[in-house]
Amino acid sequence: MNERHHVVPGIVDIDGISLSYRATWVRGPRAVVLALHGGGTTSTYFDCPHHPRLSLLHTGAALGFTVIALDRPGYGASLPDAAQLTDPARRVDLAHASMDRLLASRPTGAGIFLMAHSAGSELAVRMAAHARGTGLLGLEIAGTGRYHHPRSVSFLESNEEDLRREGRARARLREALWGPGHLYPPDVLGGAGIAAASPAYESAAREWRYEFPELAARVRVPVQFSLGDHEEVWSSGPAALADIASLFTASPRVRVNEQPDTGHNLSLGHSARAYHLKVLAFAEECAVTREATTAAPPRQGRAG
Repeated sequence: MNERHHVVPGIVDIDGISLSYRATWVRGPRAVVLALHGGGTTSTYFDCPHHPRLSLLHTGAALGFTVIALDRPGYGASLPDAAQLTDPARRVDLAHASMDRLLASRPTGAGIFLMAHSAGSELAVRMAAHARGTGLLGLEIAGTGRYHHPRSVSFLESNEEDLRREGRARARLREALWGPGHLYPPDVLGGAGIAAASPAYESAAREWRYEFPELAARVRVPVQFSLGDHEEVWSSGPAALADIASLFTASPRVRVNEQPDTGHNLSLGHSARAYHLKVLAFAEECAVTREATTAAPPRQGRAG
Protein backbone atom coordinates (compact mmCIF):
# COMPACT_ATOMS: atom_id res chain seq x y z
CA MET A 1 0.00 0.00 0.00
CA ASN A 2 2.93 2.38 0.66
CA GLU A 3 4.64 1.53 -2.63
CA ARG A 4 4.81 4.55 -4.94
CA HIS A 5 3.34 3.99 -8.38
CA HIS A 6 4.20 5.99 -11.47
CA VAL A 7 1.97 6.63 -14.45
CA VAL A 8 3.61 4.95 -17.44
CA PRO A 9 2.60 5.92 -20.99
CA GLY A 10 2.83 3.35 -23.74
CA ILE A 11 1.68 2.16 -27.16
CA VAL A 12 0.39 -1.26 -28.11
CA ASP A 13 0.22 -2.33 -31.78
CA ILE A 14 -2.81 -4.35 -32.88
CA ASP A 15 -2.89 -5.39 -36.55
CA GLY A 16 -1.04 -2.26 -37.62
CA ILE A 17 -3.11 0.11 -35.47
CA SER A 18 -1.19 1.86 -32.70
CA LEU A 19 -3.23 2.38 -29.52
CA SER A 20 -1.79 4.64 -26.83
CA TYR A 21 -2.49 4.37 -23.12
CA ARG A 22 -1.46 5.43 -19.64
CA ALA A 23 -1.12 2.85 -16.89
CA THR A 24 -0.16 2.33 -13.29
CA TRP A 25 1.14 -1.22 -12.96
CA VAL A 26 0.78 -2.94 -9.60
CA ARG A 27 2.64 -6.07 -8.55
CA GLY A 28 0.06 -8.67 -7.57
CA PRO A 29 -2.98 -6.44 -8.29
CA ARG A 30 -6.37 -6.99 -6.71
CA ALA A 31 -7.82 -6.58 -10.21
CA VAL A 32 -7.30 -4.55 -13.38
CA VAL A 33 -9.39 -1.46 -14.16
CA LEU A 34 -9.69 -0.56 -17.84
CA ALA A 35 -10.85 3.06 -18.15
CA LEU A 36 -12.30 4.57 -21.35
CA HIS A 37 -12.48 8.37 -21.70
CA GLY A 38 -15.22 10.43 -23.30
CA GLY A 39 -15.19 12.71 -26.33
CA GLY A 40 -12.74 15.50 -27.03
CA THR A 41 -10.06 14.21 -24.64
CA THR A 42 -7.73 11.24 -24.20
CA SER A 43 -6.62 9.01 -21.35
CA THR A 44 -5.42 12.20 -19.60
CA TYR A 45 -9.02 12.51 -18.40
CA PHE A 46 -8.30 9.79 -15.82
CA ASP A 47 -5.00 11.38 -14.71
CA CYS A 48 -6.11 14.91 -13.84
CA PRO A 49 -3.09 17.12 -14.71
CA HIS A 50 -1.28 18.57 -11.66
CA HIS A 51 -3.81 16.99 -9.29
CA PRO A 52 -2.67 13.44 -8.46
CA ARG A 53 -5.25 13.23 -5.67
CA LEU A 54 -7.96 13.48 -8.32
CA SER A 55 -6.31 10.93 -10.61
CA LEU A 56 -7.97 7.53 -11.03
CA LEU A 57 -4.58 6.13 -12.03
CA HIS A 58 -3.01 7.16 -8.73
CA THR A 59 -5.98 6.33 -6.51
CA GLY A 60 -6.50 2.91 -8.07
CA ALA A 61 -2.84 1.95 -7.73
CA ALA A 62 -2.76 3.09 -4.09
CA LEU A 63 -5.60 0.66 -3.40
CA GLY A 64 -3.90 -2.22 -5.19
CA PHE A 65 -5.54 -2.02 -8.62
CA THR A 66 -3.63 -1.93 -11.89
CA VAL A 67 -5.28 0.84 -13.91
CA ILE A 68 -5.05 1.11 -17.69
CA ALA A 69 -6.53 4.26 -19.24
CA LEU A 70 -6.75 3.47 -22.94
CA ASP A 71 -6.96 6.09 -25.66
CA ARG A 72 -10.07 4.87 -27.43
CA PRO A 73 -9.58 3.72 -31.03
CA GLY A 74 -9.44 6.87 -33.14
CA TYR A 75 -7.88 8.95 -30.37
CA GLY A 76 -4.27 9.52 -29.38
CA ALA A 77 -1.81 7.45 -31.41
CA SER A 78 -4.59 5.91 -33.51
CA LEU A 79 -6.09 9.25 -34.66
CA PRO A 80 -4.34 8.98 -38.07
CA ASP A 81 -6.10 5.62 -38.58
CA ALA A 82 -9.55 6.86 -37.57
CA ALA A 83 -10.96 6.40 -41.09
CA GLN A 84 -10.43 2.64 -40.66
CA LEU A 85 -12.28 2.59 -37.34
CA THR A 86 -15.80 3.66 -38.23
CA ASP A 87 -17.21 0.16 -37.60
CA PRO A 88 -18.12 -0.22 -33.90
CA ALA A 89 -17.30 -3.94 -34.04
CA ARG A 90 -13.77 -3.09 -35.15
CA ARG A 91 -13.32 -0.77 -32.20
CA VAL A 92 -14.60 -3.44 -29.81
CA ASP A 93 -12.18 -5.99 -31.23
CA LEU A 94 -9.26 -3.57 -30.93
CA ALA A 95 -10.05 -2.76 -27.31
CA HIS A 96 -10.34 -6.41 -26.32
CA ALA A 97 -7.19 -7.29 -28.25
CA SER A 98 -5.25 -4.47 -26.60
CA MET A 99 -6.06 -5.91 -23.18
CA ASP A 100 -5.01 -9.37 -24.33
CA ARG A 101 -1.67 -8.00 -25.49
CA LEU A 102 -0.98 -5.76 -22.50
CA LEU A 103 -1.95 -8.35 -19.90
CA ALA A 104 -0.59 -11.49 -21.57
CA SER A 105 2.40 -11.67 -19.25
CA ARG A 106 1.09 -9.58 -16.35
CA PRO A 107 -1.03 -10.59 -13.34
CA THR A 108 -4.68 -9.57 -13.47
CA GLY A 109 -5.83 -10.53 -9.97
CA ALA A 110 -9.56 -11.25 -9.90
CA GLY A 111 -9.99 -10.04 -13.49
CA ILE A 112 -10.77 -6.92 -15.53
CA PHE A 113 -13.25 -4.27 -14.40
CA LEU A 114 -14.42 -1.90 -17.14
CA MET A 115 -15.33 1.74 -16.56
CA ALA A 116 -16.15 4.54 -18.97
CA HIS A 117 -17.23 8.16 -19.13
CA SER A 118 -19.66 9.88 -21.48
CA ALA A 119 -18.98 8.93 -25.13
CA GLY A 120 -16.64 6.20 -23.90
CA SER A 121 -19.70 4.40 -22.57
CA GLU A 122 -20.59 3.49 -26.15
CA LEU A 123 -17.47 1.35 -26.47
CA ALA A 124 -17.73 0.02 -22.91
CA VAL A 125 -21.32 -1.18 -23.23
CA ARG A 126 -20.55 -2.78 -26.60
CA MET A 127 -17.56 -4.56 -25.04
CA ALA A 128 -19.64 -5.78 -22.12
CA ALA A 129 -22.47 -6.92 -24.42
CA HIS A 130 -19.99 -8.86 -26.60
CA ALA A 131 -19.59 -12.60 -26.03
CA ARG A 132 -16.26 -11.85 -24.36
CA GLY A 133 -17.94 -9.43 -21.99
CA THR A 134 -19.13 -12.22 -19.73
CA GLY A 135 -15.54 -12.56 -18.54
CA LEU A 136 -15.46 -9.03 -17.12
CA LEU A 137 -15.70 -8.48 -13.38
CA GLY A 138 -18.17 -5.65 -13.80
CA LEU A 139 -19.02 -2.41 -15.56
CA GLU A 140 -19.19 1.25 -14.50
CA ILE A 141 -20.61 3.82 -16.92
CA ALA A 142 -21.04 7.49 -16.12
CA GLY A 143 -22.09 10.75 -17.70
CA THR A 144 -24.28 9.18 -20.37
CA GLY A 145 -27.94 8.41 -20.99
CA ARG A 146 -30.75 8.02 -23.49
CA TYR A 147 -32.25 11.50 -23.33
CA HIS A 148 -30.53 14.86 -23.24
CA HIS A 149 -31.17 17.19 -20.34
CA PRO A 150 -34.25 19.37 -21.04
CA ARG A 151 -32.21 22.56 -20.77
CA SER A 152 -29.66 21.27 -23.27
CA VAL A 153 -31.71 19.57 -25.98
CA SER A 154 -31.87 22.62 -28.25
CA PHE A 155 -28.11 22.84 -28.79
CA LEU A 156 -26.97 19.27 -28.12
CA GLU A 157 -29.18 18.04 -30.93
CA SER A 158 -28.12 20.78 -33.35
CA ASN A 159 -25.65 19.85 -36.02
CA GLU A 160 -22.01 20.90 -35.70
CA GLU A 161 -22.31 23.58 -38.39
CA ASP A 162 -25.07 25.29 -36.40
CA LEU A 163 -22.89 25.19 -33.29
CA ARG A 164 -19.99 26.78 -35.11
CA ARG A 165 -22.25 29.50 -36.45
CA GLU A 166 -23.93 30.27 -33.15
CA GLY A 167 -21.42 31.29 -30.50
CA ARG A 168 -24.13 31.38 -27.87
CA ALA A 169 -24.96 27.72 -28.43
CA ARG A 170 -21.29 26.81 -28.10
CA ALA A 171 -21.04 28.73 -24.85
CA ARG A 172 -24.10 26.91 -23.54
CA LEU A 173 -22.54 23.59 -24.57
CA ARG A 174 -19.45 24.43 -22.53
CA GLU A 175 -21.64 25.25 -19.54
CA ALA A 176 -23.45 21.93 -19.83
CA LEU A 177 -20.22 19.95 -20.18
CA TRP A 178 -18.70 21.51 -17.07
CA GLY A 179 -21.46 22.85 -14.87
CA PRO A 180 -20.78 25.32 -12.04
CA GLY A 181 -17.15 26.44 -12.02
CA HIS A 182 -16.72 25.97 -8.28
CA LEU A 183 -16.94 22.19 -8.75
CA TYR A 184 -13.46 22.09 -10.36
CA PRO A 185 -9.94 23.31 -9.63
CA PRO A 186 -9.48 26.60 -11.56
CA ASP A 187 -6.69 25.20 -13.73
CA VAL A 188 -8.86 22.21 -14.73
CA LEU A 189 -12.09 24.05 -15.55
CA GLY A 190 -12.67 24.20 -19.30
CA GLY A 191 -10.43 21.25 -20.11
CA ALA A 192 -7.51 23.05 -21.75
CA GLY A 193 -5.07 20.55 -20.24
CA ILE A 194 -6.94 17.47 -21.44
CA ALA A 195 -8.50 18.52 -24.75
CA ALA A 196 -7.77 16.47 -27.87
CA ALA A 197 -9.00 16.11 -31.42
CA SER A 198 -11.96 13.79 -31.91
CA PRO A 199 -12.17 11.33 -34.81
CA ALA A 200 -14.75 12.03 -37.50
CA TYR A 201 -16.75 8.91 -36.61
CA GLU A 202 -17.58 10.27 -33.14
CA SER A 203 -20.53 12.33 -34.40
CA ALA A 204 -22.24 9.28 -35.87
CA ALA A 205 -21.34 7.20 -32.81
CA ARG A 206 -23.48 9.50 -30.66
CA GLU A 207 -26.53 7.82 -32.14
CA TRP A 208 -25.65 4.66 -30.23
CA ARG A 209 -28.15 5.75 -27.55
CA TYR A 210 -30.87 4.31 -29.75
CA GLU A 211 -29.11 0.93 -29.48
CA PHE A 212 -28.57 1.32 -25.76
CA PRO A 213 -31.58 -0.78 -24.61
CA GLU A 214 -30.73 -3.75 -26.85
CA LEU A 215 -27.05 -3.68 -25.92
CA ALA A 216 -27.71 -3.24 -22.20
CA ALA A 217 -30.01 -6.25 -22.19
CA ARG A 218 -27.07 -8.42 -23.28
CA VAL A 219 -24.77 -7.39 -20.43
CA ARG A 220 -24.43 -10.24 -17.93
CA VAL A 221 -22.06 -8.74 -15.35
CA PRO A 222 -22.71 -6.39 -12.41
CA VAL A 223 -23.29 -2.77 -13.44
CA GLN A 224 -23.04 0.60 -11.72
CA PHE A 225 -24.36 3.74 -13.42
CA SER A 226 -23.26 7.15 -12.15
CA LEU A 227 -24.36 10.72 -12.82
CA GLY A 228 -23.26 13.91 -11.14
CA ASP A 229 -25.96 15.80 -9.26
CA HIS A 230 -25.13 18.79 -11.51
CA GLU A 231 -25.27 16.78 -14.76
CA GLU A 232 -26.71 18.91 -17.58
CA VAL A 233 -25.76 17.03 -20.73
CA TRP A 234 -28.02 14.06 -20.00
CA SER A 235 -31.28 13.82 -18.09
CA SER A 236 -30.42 13.40 -14.45
CA GLY A 237 -32.02 12.72 -11.11
CA PRO A 238 -33.61 9.57 -9.63
CA ALA A 239 -35.95 8.90 -12.57
CA ALA A 240 -33.12 9.05 -15.12
CA LEU A 241 -30.90 6.81 -13.00
CA ALA A 242 -33.70 4.27 -12.59
CA ASP A 243 -34.46 4.37 -16.33
CA ILE A 244 -30.92 3.37 -17.29
CA ALA A 245 -30.72 0.76 -14.53
CA SER A 246 -33.89 -0.88 -15.85
CA LEU A 247 -32.21 -1.58 -19.21
CA PHE A 248 -29.69 -4.06 -17.76
CA THR A 249 -32.19 -6.88 -17.45
CA ALA A 250 -29.62 -9.72 -17.62
CA SER A 251 -27.20 -8.22 -15.10
CA PRO A 252 -27.06 -10.00 -11.73
CA ARG A 253 -26.72 -6.68 -9.88
CA VAL A 254 -27.37 -3.09 -10.97
CA ARG A 255 -26.55 -0.09 -8.79
CA VAL A 256 -27.08 3.60 -9.39
CA ASN A 257 -24.99 6.44 -7.98
CA GLU A 258 -25.84 10.13 -7.95
CA GLN A 259 -22.49 11.69 -7.09
CA PRO A 260 -22.82 14.80 -4.89
CA ASP A 261 -21.20 18.11 -5.86
CA THR A 262 -20.32 16.79 -9.31
CA GLY A 263 -20.88 17.94 -12.88
CA HIS A 264 -20.65 16.00 -16.13
CA ASN A 265 -16.90 15.44 -15.80
CA LEU A 266 -16.93 13.22 -12.73
CA SER A 267 -13.21 12.42 -12.81
CA LEU A 268 -11.96 16.02 -12.91
CA GLY A 269 -13.79 17.86 -10.15
CA HIS A 270 -13.04 18.33 -6.46
CA SER A 271 -15.24 15.26 -5.85
CA ALA A 272 -13.27 13.04 -8.26
CA ARG A 273 -11.52 11.12 -5.50
CA ALA A 274 -14.84 10.38 -3.77
CA TYR A 275 -16.24 9.16 -7.08
CA HIS A 276 -13.20 6.99 -7.84
CA LEU A 277 -13.33 5.44 -4.38
CA LYS A 278 -16.97 4.53 -4.99
CA VAL A 279 -16.13 2.92 -8.33
CA LEU A 280 -13.20 1.01 -6.85
CA ALA A 281 -15.37 -0.16 -3.95
CA PHE A 282 -17.82 -1.55 -6.51
CA ALA A 283 -14.93 -3.22 -8.37
CA GLU A 284 -13.83 -4.78 -5.06
CA GLU A 285 -17.35 -6.12 -4.50
CA CYS A 286 -17.31 -7.61 -8.00
CA ALA A 287 -13.94 -9.24 -7.24
CA VAL A 288 -15.32 -10.79 -4.05
CA THR A 289 -18.32 -12.11 -5.96
CA ARG A 290 -16.08 -13.59 -8.64
CA GLU A 291 -13.97 -15.34 -6.01
CA ALA A 292 -17.03 -16.66 -4.18
CA THR A 293 -18.59 -18.09 -7.32
CA THR A 294 -15.38 -19.69 -8.61
CA ALA A 295 -14.15 -21.13 -5.31
CA ALA A 296 -14.29 -24.91 -5.07
CA PRO A 297 -17.05 -26.13 -2.73
CA PRO A 298 -15.85 -27.61 0.57
CA ARG A 299 -15.27 -31.33 0.60
CA GLN A 300 -17.98 -33.31 2.29
CA GLY A 301 -16.78 -35.85 4.86
CA ARG A 302 -18.10 -39.37 4.79
CA ALA A 303 -20.90 -40.17 7.23
CA GLY A 304 -20.40 -42.86 9.77
